[in-house]
Amino acid sequence: MTHAATFTLQAANKPVTEDTAYDDNEAKWRAVLSRDARADGSFYFSVLTTGVYCRPSCGARTPKRENVDFHTCPEAAEKAGFRPCKRCRPLESPAWAERQALIARACRFIEDAESTPVLADIAAHVGLSAYHFHRIFKEITGVTPKAYASSHRTKNVRGSLKESRTVTEAIYDAGYNANSRFYEKAQGFLGMTPKQYRAGGSGLVVRYSISPCSLGFMLMGATERGICTIQLGDNREALMDALKAEFPRATLEEATDDMNGWLKGALTLVDKGKQTLDTLPLDIRGTAFQEQVWQALRAIPEGETKTYSQVAEAIGKPKAVRAVANACANNRIAIAIPCHRVIRGDGSLSGYRWGVERKAKLLKREAGE
Repeated sequence: MTHAATFTLQAANKPVTEDTAYDDNEAKWRAVLSRDARADGSFYFSVLTTGVYCRPSCGARTPKRENVDFHTCPEAAEKAGFRPCKRCRPLESPAWAERQALIARACRFIEDAESTPVLADIAAHVGLSAYHFHRIFKEITGVTPKAYASSHRTKNVRGSLKESRTVTEAIYDAGYNANSRFYEKAQGFLGMTPKQYRAGGSGLVVRYSISPCSLGFMLMGATERGICTIQLGDNREALMDALKAEFPRATLEEATDDMNGWLKGALTLVDKGKQTLDTLPLDIRGTAFQEQVWQALRAIPEGETKTYSQVAEAIGKPKAVRAVANACANNRIAIAIPCHRVIRGDGSLSGYRWGVERKAKLLKREAGE
């Protein structure tokens, strides 16, 4: 299974982020309270008063915390004297795992095909009707099979542009049937011209500035099109390393001016939260789905929060909750795309790319505390 399929399916089912790291009992208990299916297989919990052990997503009545213990595997729970729950059946594969395996097969089929396969052919490959397959694929990944195939071609273009002798060769290698179709979309998914990307960003100038702020240090980077990154960190060195990794062959120039007022606006946004978002032009790079999520985040008013489910509903994809969480995790423009305003369904804070403590500070500040 290629990296592209693995990434997409993790986004839809068990993304590896702070939000789903069950490293302590507090995090495990939160997963039990929210019946988080992403935690299934990561640990099991037992209930002293009933003598059974369950998977975290078990739909049985929530037990009292003092009666609950946690186990790494079914064997450990049974060794402690507990029997498997008859409701959630912790010894069986969870339903999401079976669906994930099926969609993984479909993703491999799409990726291995010489040209983009039609929906009926993909569905037949995994033994489902086109309608049923389309519904499950979108439920699991958050995107349609057509959108996934398009995203895979985009990834192929990114790789081919670096390896092929010509841009035209890379375009056809990725499955585009006409140059015009590729160039119509190139700026949207590359954030630069194909020629620039083929050279690893060579010829692209990213001006940057690192400034102290109320949350530590802020790095703002901008192309001629707008702000391409706002990063938060504890020191200048780490922020500079992140910028170099993101734009390995671009010309990085430290700004000596205010960059058309963008730097002042970004600092005001970080420190006071009073900058009007529309006054900061953004050079956003992402998939169509990610950009849809990021636009929804920008619509959340200051001082308010939304759950991942509410954001999914706002973009018309109510079942794409986990894919929404992944889009938040992949946001590269702190504050201006306010992923810090998205919280768990139970009101608790989820993982944040720049640290949960910063997320808490931002929310308290915006709430006027």
